[in-house]
Amino acid sequence: METTQLILPVLIVITLAVSVFYSFRSRRSQDPKLRGLYASRMNIAMGLMLIVIAITQLFFFTDSNTRRIFGIVCFLLGMFNLFAGLRNHSIYSKQ
Repeated sequence: METTQLILPVLIVITLAVSVFYSFRSRRSQDPKLRGLYASRMNIAMGLMLIVIAITQLFFFTDSNTRRIFGIVCFLLGMFNLFAGLRNHSIYSKQ
């Protein structure tokens, strides 16, 4: 088994754990600034996770139209989450 085939599932699990962690922190926080920071970090982690899932679907399995469409959708959602999270993090960290 190649190392990239081992690294990508580990990255998915790590980004999933970070996303769940910041989701709980965001929901339990009383301070609106901290809530926004934690939510933006959750979006960044979810975006990275979706991008890694898209990479695995597009490059490491047999090629089919369903896989290609699913990979492209995951990639686009991941990019949106990543950019929204980065933008919101810069906004909330300045406050």
